[in-house]
Parts: sequence; C-alpha cells; structure tokens
Amino acid sequence: MMTNCEHHLTVSKNIKYKHMKKIVLIIFALFLAFNVFGQNQNQRRRNTNNIPQTKSEPTDQQIAKQKREMEERIDEYLNNFLSTLEADEFQKHIIKQNLNSFYDARMELSKTNFEHSFDRKTANKKLEEELFAELEELISESDMTKLKDMIKGVFDEKEALKDKKKKKKKKKKKDKN
Repeated sequence: MMTNCEHHLTVSKNIKYKHMKKIVLIIFALFLAFNVFGQNQNQRRRNTNNIPQTKSEPTDQQIAKQKREMEERIDEYLNNFLSTLEADEFQKHIIKQNLNSFYDARMELSKTNFEHSFDRKTANKKLEEELFAELEELISESDMTKLKDMIKGVFDEKEALKDKKKKKKKKKKKDKN
C-alpha cells in the first residue's frame, strides 16, 4: 500500500503532467495560428502587388470617350485656374488659348525622342519662355506669378474652388441686402 507521501507525489506528478500537456497543446495551437495568419498576410500582400491585366485592347470608342473626358477635365481645370486671376474676360480668353496651345506643344514634346534628357528640359524651358514672353505684356505681375506656379504644378485647384464658393456666397449676401 502507498503511503500518504507517495500518494501526494504521484498526484503531484499527474498534475504536472496534465499542466505540461496543456502547455504543449497551447504552444502548438499558437504556432499553428501564427503560421495561418502569416500565410494570409503574405497572400494579401501578394494580391495587392499584382497589377490587374486588361483582357483586351481598348476600342476606338473607348479611346475617343477617354480623350473627350480628358479634354473636358483640362477645360474645367483651366477654368478653375482662370477664376483665380484678376484679369478681365478678354485677357482670360487669351490666356486660355495660350495655355491650350502650350499644353498641345508640350504633349508633342513628350512624344518626341530626344537623345539626352537635357535636350528635353531645354525644349520645355524654351516653350515656357515663349508662353511667358507673349503674356508678360498682357497680364499683371501677380497673375503672371500664378501662371508660372500653375505651369510648375503648384496650383491648388481645391483651394481655388473653395475661394470661388466663398465669393459666390458673398455675392449672394450682397444681392440680398
């Protein structure tokens, strides 16, 4: 027969064995969960890096639609820019014509193959100087500064739209009074 001390020792070993068993199962479950989680993260990362492939070339109709939408967007952008200028309507019309021809010429330059990037930069700079030389006599210095900033890509269209809305609100308030 077992003594009381031996009995406690046997019970204590069984308890330790059960705890070890639980710990090993928990560690195994955590290991399995982390592997599954890591695989899912890796798969998501892989899916976001994939570039979707088009099934076919765009049709002529789709190209024409995209071109028309692009021209409408450019026209809207230019109108928003022109609304920030202090020039009168005649001056704005001339500025718009010059900007349209400038962007057309710039598109042609982008399609042209140059031997060196320096040549491309020089051609762009010459094109900008021609535009500015024509308009410098016609518009004020502040408008010229805004035009140069717009050409450089500094023009913030969202800010211009906010200012335009504020001006309309002020005008409505004046009309009511």
